[in-house]
Amino acid sequence: MDFELTEEHKMVARMVRDFAEKEAAPYIKEYDRAHKPFTKAIERMGELGILGICIPVRYGGQGMDYISLGLACEELERVDSSLRVVLSVHVALNSLGLLQWGTEEQKQRFLVPQARGERFAAYALTEPGAGSDAAALSTTARREGDVYILNGEKMWISLASVAHNFLVFAVTDPQAKPRHRGITAFIVEREMKGVTTGDIHGKMGVRAGSTGWIAMEDVEVPVENRLGEEGEGFKVAMSCLDNGRYTIGAGATGLIRACLEASVKYARERKTFGKEIGQHQLVQQMIAHMKRDYEIARLLYLRAGWLKNQGVRNTWQTSLAKWFATEASFQAASNAVQIHGAYGYSDEYDVERYLRNSKGACIYEGTTQIHEIIQAQYALGYREDRPLRCELPAYDPEEWQREA
Repeated sequence: MDFELTEEHKMVARMVRDFAEKEAAPYIKEYDRAHKPFTKAIERMGELGILGICIPVRYGGQGMDYISLGLACEELERVDSSLRVVLSVHVALNSLGLLQWGTEEQKQRFLVPQARGERFAAYALTEPGAGSDAAALSTTARREGDVYILNGEKMWISLASVAHNFLVFAVTDPQAKPRHRGITAFIVEREMKGVTTGDIHGKMGVRAGSTGWIAMEDVEVPVENRLGEEGEGFKVAMSCLDNGRYTIGAGATGLIRACLEASVKYARERKTFGKEIGQHQLVQQMIAHMKRDYEIARLLYLRAGWLKNQGVRNTWQTSLAKWFATEASFQAASNAVQIHGAYGYSDEYDVERYLRNSKGACIYEGTTQIHEIIQAQYALGYREDRPLRCELPAYDPEEWQREA
C-alpha cells in the first residue's frame, strides 16, 4: 500500500493550483457578485489541457489517470466550486461517458474536440419533475427512420448556456417494466433545430458558473448520435454519475482545505481577550474537525481514483467519498464563518462564498439522503455491483499516452 503521489500527480496538482490561484482567484469574487458565468476560465482550462486531463492522447487528451482528475478537482474547488463544476460536467459526466460507451466514430467526432477544449459539453438528466427519482423522465425520443424526435425539458443543467454538446436522456419505450429500461442516451448538439437554453437566476451558490435549462421541441437527432443501445440509457447515466460523484468528492475535499487554510490564517491574526483566537479551545476544536475531515475525505477520493485506475467498478466507494466530503465541507464552511465572526457573514471574506457553494454539493448528483440509502443497501446486501455491458477502461499509461 503506497500513499505517495507520483511526480506526475504532484506536477498536475501544481499546474492546476497555479492556474486557479493566478488566473481565477483574482476575479472569482467579481463574477460571483455579478452572478455571471466565468467563461474565460473555462476557455483557459481548455487551452491548458485540463479539460482533457484523463482522456487518452489519441482522443485529444493528456493521457493522465483518474487520480490526476481528482487532484485537479481538489485544487480548483479550493478556489471556487464553479471551477470544479466544469470538470465534473465536461469531463466526468460527459467525456468519460463517451470514452466508456461511445463508438470509435463518436469518439473522433465528439470526444476529440471536447478533450482539446474546442467544444464544451454538458450532462442533461435532471428534469423539473425528475431529480432523485432519475427514472421518472418525461422527455421522450421517438424513432422515425434514421432519426429520433426528442421533446422535453431539462432543468438544473450545469454549463447549459455555454456547452456545445449535451448528453441527453430520454424515454424511448414508455411501456418498459421496470421503467428505467425504457431510457436511452443521446448526444444532442446545440446547433440542432429546436434546441433552446437559458440560465437559472437567483441561485444561492456557484454563482460564477452556468446553471440553466434545456428545452427540446421536435429536435431531430440522428441515430448515429445515440450513445449505447436503446434501453441502456439508465446504465449510461448511472455510470457517468459514478465519475461525477468522484469529482464532487474530490472537489469538496478542496473546499474543506480552503476553509481550514482561511480559518487558520484568521485565527492567528484576530485577537480577543488579549490573545489570538486560535488560543481559544473551542476555536481549536472547529479547526481540528476541519483537519480531520480533510484527511478522511482525501483518502476516500484517492481510494476511489485508484479503483478507477484498476478498471474496477466503484459505485459505493465514490458514493461514500461524495457523501462524506460534501457534508464535511458544509460543516467546515459553517465553522469557518463562525470563526470569522461578523466578517464571515460578509462577502469581504471568501468563507461566506464557501458556505453558499458548499450546500449545492449536498444536493446535486445524489442528495445526502440518497447516498445514505446507497450505503445502507450495500451494507445490508440489498444492492451489489453488476457488470455493465461497457466498463470504464482501466488506466494504462503506455496505451493512454500513445499517439493516434
